[in-house]
Amino acid sequence: MGGDMTGKVLVPIVAEAGQKYSFEWLGAPYNLAEADLPGYEKQMRMSGCYPYRTTPEEKVELEREPQKLKRIFAKVMRSTVEQWLEVAEDRLTHAGIECFITPGNDDVLEIDEAFKTTRYVQDPEGQLLVIKGEYEMIACGYSNRTPWNSPREMDEDTLGSYIQGMAQKLSDPHKAIFNFHCPPFDSGLDTAPKIDRTLKPVIGFTGVEMTSVGSTAVAKAIQEYQPLLGLHGHVHESRAAIKIGKTLCVNPGSEYSEGILRGCLLWLDKGKVRDYMLTSG
Repeated sequence: MGGDMTGKVLVPIVAEAGQKYSFEWLGAPYNLAEADLPGYEKQMRMSGCYPYRTTPEEKVELEREPQKLKRIFAKVMRSTVEQWLEVAEDRLTHAGIECFITPGNDDVLEIDEAFKTTRYVQDPEGQLLVIKGEYEMIACGYSNRTPWNSPREMDEDTLGSYIQGMAQKLSDPHKAIFNFHCPPFDSGLDTAPKIDRTLKPVIGFTGVEMTSVGSTAVAKAIQEYQPLLGLHGHVHESRAAIKIGKTLCVNPGSEYSEGILRGCLLWLDKGKVRDYMLTSG
């Protein structure tokens, strides 16, 4: 799992008189009994939002104090990640399936602490790991700079040095997996809407203009080392698989807010990618 696992919206559910709770969801106001909340909270979570039960006083306080709101948001994110890690451990351990999850550029640094609560799921960030005793993997959840000023970004030079530090430890780069959240620049895996200074899409004669937003440092590393496989994400609109030299690079895309889970199944055998299939569910 390659990052951007956390949502961007906190939905305050405010306790009112008469054991009722009020909130706004998808533009509509609600005032419900506590027994009716779980179904709506589940819908919120499934769409990538975070329901948060609170009081009228705390809601006002959070609106006035952005830093406190930021701390509460990070706490809720971390708690949710911990719950999902418990699910992964419960469902996969007995099947003998290894699980690696790398936070992406949109994920706050506070969630890294969640991975300390499990001995099963591994966060491979910045490490060199060996998969199934055969395939070395290095991982990076950071991206190059974006207009969104997300939590995990680096200048291209810094990102390049970070990647080089890992890549130089590989014993056989041509059999390695580069698990890099950010796709290589101008690869077809990094095509996103072009935006203006107000962060709105640029509209041309044929509709929304598209541009490459990937990393030149990632592209350089793949071209130089020619690993077996590049696993990428970051640009949700660029679902594709391409070859850069001898390297197969994959971006399964993302539509989590629509309730669709995108992925890719890859068959590695004797140092080669025998086959792959982009999946959705």
